[in-house]
Amino acid sequence: MNRYGPMFGPDITFLGVDRCSLDEPGTFADADVVIVGAPFDGGTSHRPGTRFGPSAIRQACYLPHDGSRPSLALRVDGLQDLRVYDAGDVEMFSGDIERSLSSLETAVYAVASAGAIPIVLGGDHSIALPDATGVARQHGLGRVSLVHFDAHADTGDIEFGSLHGHGQPMRRLIESGAVRGDRFLQIGLRGYWPGPETLSWMADQRMRSYEMTEVVARGLDECLSEAFEIATDECEGVFLSVDVDVVDPGMAPGTGTPEPGGLTSRQLLDAVRRCCYELPVVGVDVVEVAPPYDHADITAYLGNRVVLEALSAIARRRRDAAGGQPWDPRQPLLDAR
Repeated sequence: MNRYGPMFGPDITFLGVDRCSLDEPGTFADADVVIVGAPFDGGTSHRPGTRFGPSAIRQACYLPHDGSRPSLALRVDGLQDLRVYDAGDVEMFSGDIERSLSSLETAVYAVASAGAIPIVLGGDHSIALPDATGVARQHGLGRVSLVHFDAHADTGDIEFGSLHGHGQPMRRLIESGAVRGDRFLQIGLRGYWPGPETLSWMADQRMRSYEMTEVVARGLDECLSEAFEIATDECEGVFLSVDVDVVDPGMAPGTGTPEPGGLTSRQLLDAVRRCCYELPVVGVDVVEVAPPYDHADITAYLGNRVVLEALSAIARRRRDAAGGQPWDPRQPLLDAR
């Protein structure tokens, strides 16, 4: 698990945070969060290119890469108020999906077992299987719920003769017992897949899937509040999995399986903020950023901001838990300055 370095791009860290090596536990012993790159697109069913996602997400910012990002909204600095390290990329060979996913699970488990929150930069969504499994191994199989933002359910069975791929990780997680079906919350589904047989399987597992028509009719906030109640029932923590194709391709074109009619980028960022501020998040992945299709780095910037929003909200949650004046989203920006 050595820091692999420039697998697909320069060996830089996320916005300049300190480096660590997963082979040297002392280098992240005090970590609150460890960022891990998963440059893998061997599970794609349509357009490849997400192997370049981790590098793009790390770089996508017009501000100095100085390891500091004060949040105007949350009034914290997620990169300074938390101890954040970047472990680099896990070596993931697209020609051997089982070996690659196993290597990633080992890396994520090493982070979780050290008491830190892993934030994994994908890569296609097949990496959700080792990501959530690695976290569940530490916190308890079946004791971690999963909140999943995506246009697609990713509950397929066998695709192209394989049990593994970016359309199947959620089924594999439930079948393995790592995550309970009735603690699996999906938000943003739409389009024309999966078919009736797969939907019946999902219903049998008691999954809760919020298709975009329901989200629009009820409102995203109401759907999130309901999902949060389910996610925190009988579970020790929450894993957050964000597929950027949950956002309408007009705002996130750089992805392998674009589906029109999704959330806006603002809605996704607000939702991620709510998740990481209101829920006991124990792991995060951000997947399906595919730079070859990304006009003007639009999707890479969104992926970068999803990570920053998660870090800022985790920092704010911890600050509020420690006492003092709690965060008020209605407070004017310049109050008390």
